Amino acid sequence: MSDQVTIVEVGPRDGLQNEKNVVSLDAKLRLIQQLGEAGLTHIEAGSFVSPKWVPQMANSKEVFEKLNRQKGICYSALTPNLKGFDIAKQVGADQVAIFTAASEGFTQKNINCSIDDSIARFSPLIEQAKLANIPVRAYVSCIVACPYDGRTKTEKVVHVTNRLLEMGCYEVSLGDTIGVGTPTEIKALLSTLLKEFSANQLACHFHDTYGQALANQYAALELGFRTFDTSVAGLGGCPYARGASGNVSTEDTVYMLHGAGMKTGIDLDLLVQAGEQICESIGRTNCSNVALAKR
Repeated sequence: MSDQVTIVEVGPRDGLQNEKNVVSLDAKLRLIQQLGEAGLTHIEAGSFVSPKWVPQMANSKEVFEKLNRQKGICYSALTPNLKGFDIAKQVGADQVAIFTAASEGFTQKNINCSIDDSIARFSPLIEQAKLANIPVRAYVSCIVACPYDGRTKTEKVVHVTNRLLEMGCYEVSLGDTIGVGTPTEIKALLSTLLKEFSANQLACHFHDTYGQALANQYAALELGFRTFDTSVAGLGGCPYARGASGNVSTEDTVYMLHGAGMKTGIDLDLLVQAGEQICESIGRTNCSNVALAKR
C-alpha cells in the first residue's frame, strides 16, 4: 500500500468556528499562510454559512479574497446550501464540502431536518458543482455514537455514505464527532465500510475527547486509509455535541505518521510554529502534545 498520507487541515474552519473571542481576519490569513508554508496541501479555509449561526465564519469571503494562494494547495470551503456554494464559486474556492450525519437526532439539532432531507437538499448544489468542475467532499458526523441518539448503527453509516458517493461526492469524511470510538470499534466499522467502498473514497475525522484519536487513526492506517482530517493545535469542538473536545491535532498526527514511516510532505517544526502562533493570537491553550513537548 502507498506510504503517502494526505492531511486535510480543518483548523481555519472547524478549529476556529466555535471560538468565543473574535478571530481577526489577519490572524486567519497568517494561519493559512503558515500552514501552507509547513507543507499542508489541503486547507479548509472557511465556510459560507449564516453568520447568525456561526459568527466566526462571517469573514470567510474576505479570507478567500485576500488569500496569498500558494501553488499546489487546495483551498476548500464548507457550503451547506446553494447560496453558500455560489459565494464559494465566486471567490475561487478550489473545492467545497457538504455535511450531514448518520444520526437523525444530530441532523435535526444541527441542520433542522432529517438525514434524507439533508441529502436531498445537496442535490442541486452537487449538480452546480459538477457544471463548474468543482469537487465536492462530504462529512458524515456521529459514525460511532450521537449525543442524542446513543450508539450509531453501522448500516446507517453505510447507507449515508453510499448516498453521498452516488450523488457525486468524490470523498466522504467519516467523523467520530464526540470522540467516543476505540480502535476496536473503529476497525470493525471501517472494515465493514471497506466491503462496500474503497479506502480512497473515504477519509477519517476523529475527535480526541477520550484520548483515542491517534490510536483510531493508526487502526485506520493499518486498514489502508490514507486521508485524515486534523486541526492544528487541536483546535475545535462541536457546539451540538456536549462534552466534545477538539479535533485530533495535526502536529500529533504528523509525528505519529512520520514515526510509522509514512510520508506527508509536512515540516513538523514549521507546523508547530503555526499552531503556537494562532494559539497566542486568540489566547487559547495549545492542545498538541508535540507542541508542548517542543517548548
